Order: sequence, then C-alpha cells, then structure tokens
Amino acid sequence: MTEQPELSVVIPVFNEEINIVPMYDRLLSALSDTVSSLEILYVDDGSADTSWEKISELATRDERVRGVRFARNFGHQAALTAGVDVARGRAVVIIDGDMQDPPEVIPEMVDRWREGFEVVYGQRESREGETWFKLATASAFYRILRGITNVDIPVDTGDFRLMGPRAVAAFRALPERNRFIRGLVSWIGFPQIAVKYQRQARQAGGTKFPVRKMARFALDGITSFSFFPLRLATWTGFGVSIFAFLYIVVVLILKATGVSWLGYTSLMASILFLGGVQLLMIGIMGEYLARIFDEVKRRPLYLVGDRTDGDESVIPPVRPVA
Repeated sequence: MTEQPELSVVIPVFNEEINIVPMYDRLLSALSDTVSSLEILYVDDGSADTSWEKISELATRDERVRGVRFARNFGHQAALTAGVDVARGRAVVIIDGDMQDPPEVIPEMVDRWREGFEVVYGQRESREGETWFKLATASAFYRILRGITNVDIPVDTGDFRLMGPRAVAAFRALPERNRFIRGLVSWIGFPQIAVKYQRQARQAGGTKFPVRKMARFALDGITSFSFFPLRLATWTGFGVSIFAFLYIVVVLILKATGVSWLGYTSLMASILFLGGVQLLMIGIMGEYLARIFDEVKRRPLYLVGDRTDGDESVIPPVRPVA
C-alpha cells in the first residue's frame, strides 16, 4: 500500500486461530462501503497455535492485511500499543480478535469521527455469555475507578474504540510501561463520544482473561490513575495512631485509679491488628514502588519477532522519557 489508508483496524490476537479469517470476513463486509481505503493489522502476541500462519496467508492474498508477531507473549495492552505504533491509517480502530465486540459497530464510529469527534469509544449496554461474577466485578471496578481518579474514564467501556490522527499522535507519545489503555485514551482528552452496543458472547475458543489476569489488570488501572490507595494508607495510619494514643491514655488512667486486668486477649488482638495494618500499607506502597522500578529500567514495551511487510525492525519506536 503506497498511500495512507483512511482507516486502520488493529486486532491483537493470542491463540485465536479459529477467529482470524472470520474476523477478516466480517470487517470487509462491515467496512467495504464505509471507508475509501482500509488497513487490517493483526498483532500476534506470541501465539502457540497457527494464528501467525493464518495471518501470513491473509497478508499474501490481500495487500490490505498486515501482520506483526511478537518475539514472545508481552500481553494484551502491549499488543494494542504495538498496533497503534505501526498502523498507517489516518484513524485507528482497536478491537479484540475474539469477535465479542462486533465489527459492524465500526461504521457508526467512523461517522462520529467524521462529525468531529477525535475519540469514539464503544460502551456496552449488555454483555452476553458473561458470568454473574464477571459482570458484578467489572461493574464495580469501573465505578470505583471513576470515583477515585481525576480522569473521566467512562464506565462499561473496554478497549474497543476509534482514535483520530491527533489522538493517535498523543497516544504514541505516552511513555509508561504498565499500560491501562482505556484510561490513557481518556487522559489525553480531545472531543470524545460513546457509541452504545451489545457485546456478544464468544463464539469460539476460550477466554484469555482468567480471574488472575483480571485482578492484575484492575490493579494496573487503579495504580496508574489514582493515588487513592496511598492516601488511604496515610488516613488509615493516622486513624490507627489516634486510636492507639487514646487507648494508651485510657490504660494509664485505669492504672492510676487502681483498675487492672490480665489483658492477654486484648494485647494480642491489638498487636495482630496493628501488624496486619502495617503489612497491608507496606504492600500498597510496594505496588507503587514496583511500578517505579519497572519504569526506570526503560526496557522496550515489546519486541517484534516477525512482520508480513518485510520490515526487519525489532525494537519499537523510542518513546520520550517521562
């Protein structure tokens, strides 16, 4: 492709061999009459199945398809970042490769972009095929995050979104490694609008986000955009200190008036309580410290192992030092 496409669609995949071609077919069907020129960019996050072979085959058949394969599994957010880094389109859509977010919503996103909105994000009205636990925890997470940050992060919104050229340029300049992309895109500002849709049930394959990864992702979101846990540690420490001081005053007064008791149970309860609070607060500070340690190493966010366009670059574009 010699000229810049109007739209790039970035699709991160990890062991999604069964969904590669169906996603391609649905994108062409949805966008053939919507955009003047199109790029479909698959980012293979170190898949162990035949995902890369299928991507390479599509790229051979259709010049609108490009593929990037990581040297190993670097994670979903790194794959999305890589896709935005190497996308050539004026506007960029990011959408997961499992087809739970329907490509048929993209034309409406393009219409909103042409009206002047720089970011158009998909907002889920319903989520088919999800367990009550995932629905409840996701709903609670988005609302807690919105309440403890000073960034207006929309609720019930994933990474499915369109970014215009100014938003893409701003996103590419963001340097952090522990990435929470839906928060980063909200942070950059510009006119943004929601497009509501029904998230579909996964048709094939299994989820790539078990509870452990969901918890890690939620922690990244909170620590990337809020100091509330640190402030909570300060407030808790202050409150416990006041309680301890008042308890000492009461003990001294009782001692002075001749009232005493063995106190083993109350003593052990106080020690265990204070010890638990201290360990919890140290853990919170440790989470932030670990992220600082990760950032100052300045390792690349990802490494490219292979590309379908013949480019042999391995290291991603250098982001500015924060």
